[in-house]
Amino acid sequence: MLEILYQDEHLIAINKPSGLLVHKSFYSGEADTYAIQELRKQIGQKVYPVHRLDRKTSGVLLFTLDKDTLRMMSTQFEEKLVEKKYIAILRGWAKEEETIDYDLVNENEVKQNAITYYRRLQTSEIDLPFLKHQTSRYCLVEAIPETGRFHQLRKHFKHILHPILGCRKHGCNKQNKLWLQTFGVNKMTLHAHQLSFNHPVSNEKITVNAAIDDDFKRVGNILNFDLSAYS
Repeated sequence: MLEILYQDEHLIAINKPSGLLVHKSFYSGEADTYAIQELRKQIGQKVYPVHRLDRKTSGVLLFTLDKDTLRMMSTQFEEKLVEKKYIAILRGWAKEEETIDYDLVNENEVKQNAITYYRRLQTSEIDLPFLKHQTSRYCLVEAIPETGRFHQLRKHFKHILHPILGCRKHGCNKQNKLWLQTFGVNKMTLHAHQLSFNHPVSNEKITVNAAIDDDFKRVGNILNFDLSAYS
């Protein structure tokens, strides 16, 4: 059963588990189950995804229950009226805060402007030798993407040389292998913890929060991060 975070006659939001595809996609490959199908079965009616999360990204995923609401919500996303907040664990200690303005190439090889703001929340240094270093450093950040490009956060953090821990395609595979061998962990530590928007019908301010899963908590415990605000 999917965890439902918010529901009314127009909208429904779930806490998407890591590993679950939103819907069929040429770029994401095939799967046995999809969020859109599972949610339709669970509530017994059609749902329409407003946005998407990567397969390995967990967190708030919003659907509408009719096409008119879908159009209104899609307009809010296009006009950047929806605020999306993520938390991520990065390799190394990133700056205390930074705006990454770095163009990305989409699936069709078209260059697009992409902007991400992040702030560093916590740092950690553990006794885990890596390459020439006797210890390993990590940080917990909150990231707010101002644009919604494909794999934007994963690509942007790779660009500033602080890749997301557990990300294979845009991460550090040597570091990922080290975590798998040492701790048995291969979780990508990226979670969409909050979505804020104005309700398309009532205009009421809606904020939806999603708790992190046990795998994310385990990584946080290894690094002695306080994740109580996201649990």
